[in-house]
Amino acid sequence: MNKFFVLFLMLSVAFGVSAQKKKQLKAYLDYKSFYEPSIGNYVEIQLQFVGHSIQYVGTENGSLQGEIAVKLSLLQNDSIIVSDAYRLQSPIMRDSIVEDFYDIKRFAVKPGVYSLAISIQDLNLNGKAMEGKQVLEIKDFSTLPSLSDIQVSERMVKTDAQSVFFKAGYEMMPRISNYFSAEANALPIYLEMYNFEKVQAVGLKQLIINTKTKEELEDFSRFSKHDVDGIQPLIRVLDLTNVPSGEYQLQFSMISKEGETLSSTSYYFERTNNILADVASENLILDPAFQASIPNDSLEFYVKSLIPIAGPSEVKNIIRILKTKNTDSYRKYIQAFWVASSGVQKPYDVWLNYKKQVLMVQKFYASNFMDGFETDRGRVYLQYGPPNNITSRETSPSEYPYEIWVYDRIKNYSNKRFVFYNPDLVNNAYRLLHSDMIGELQNYRWQQQLSKRNSPNKNIDDPNDGNYDSWGGNSRELYEQH
Repeated sequence: MNKFFVLFLMLSVAFGVSAQKKKQLKAYLDYKSFYEPSIGNYVEIQLQFVGHSIQYVGTENGSLQGEIAVKLSLLQNDSIIVSDAYRLQSPIMRDSIVEDFYDIKRFAVKPGVYSLAISIQDLNLNGKAMEGKQVLEIKDFSTLPSLSDIQVSERMVKTDAQSVFFKAGYEMMPRISNYFSAEANALPIYLEMYNFEKVQAVGLKQLIINTKTKEELEDFSRFSKHDVDGIQPLIRVLDLTNVPSGEYQLQFSMISKEGETLSSTSYYFERTNNILADVASENLILDPAFQASIPNDSLEFYVKSLIPIAGPSEVKNIIRILKTKNTDSYRKYIQAFWVASSGVQKPYDVWLNYKKQVLMVQKFYASNFMDGFETDRGRVYLQYGPPNNITSRETSPSEYPYEIWVYDRIKNYSNKRFVFYNPDLVNNAYRLLHSDMIGELQNYRWQQQLSKRNSPNKNIDDPNDGNYDSWGGNSRELYEQH
């Protein structure tokens, strides 16, 4: 069975942390099977630690660093076959911006089914270690022509530097999540071919198949011949830019000269994309139930409401549709958009859920001159979903009214923050002032701008100019506590 559910482990517990906030230690785990003649079959256990869930302490140079105790054991019939216990220090973190970090452990074991027991503990927190178990299967690649598991990387960089992430001349940071957003257009993969010299020459067939429709993506079908002795690594980076939303299986098959499939391996992934792919809205048959949910007097409103979640190329299509002033085109486009972007879910259900969100942001974030989805807060809410925490300060002696939104996780990113403020003091017109989310406005003088209401700025080269201590001005503390 292909192990496609990679987010197996989410260990979490609440600990008391000094003053006011509780931490939740979180980690994710995946495993891959490989082979090396000098050691035999082995399993590679890949760990991802959620950066903001770790307690950090100050270092001598003023930076931050965390430390975790990890224990891994492989068991069969309740007997420990192999185990390892070690301490892992996080990378140096600076300026309160923390990212996830990774580790890899490899165990040489005989093929078979094992139970993996894992224990992790934050050494800077008082509390019990978190424990979890997972069944895993070690494959036998030692004799027959075989393909290893497929390893997918967050990033792949050519280097000579040796580390636990080094393979075949590259540093490969493991990607634990099998979800690819519209922004994640690269799929870097690594696998190994074993023992194919025993059948002289073989072919390697690559396919991507939509698991819902069973259709092949023709642009990704590829066949290559191989006749090199020994282990052959294979590195490819697949471009997902034009892959529409859906669930997919990436498959590799080793084929003999006679056309026999000798071995196969696969990787399951989910894709969300904002392109309309092969859906032609002009030829779409309207669904009566879908169309009944869109009042005639709100058609233009709902077409425009798609802009916050559409990619740059699709925004151009929306503008083109709006210029037609044709209500039939509006209706077809809205339905076509959700047919193409809903993936494995039902388009009508996904649309109704989004419609509720649009109406919600209209109620809370619209101003006298902007619809809710046109505002910065409305756009962020629709694009990333509801934040996990909102800190609101409508009055402050020295600062404009502001809100700090915190997301525990946005796709593959952890602990992302957004600062909105209202310099006009009227019309609910909050603007995005700063965010540490990639692709968003980053203004590291945001506190100075927020305090500009009563604090003059004279030196634009001094990031602290205008940031005077004043009663009630605690935006920096509120920002950094997350």
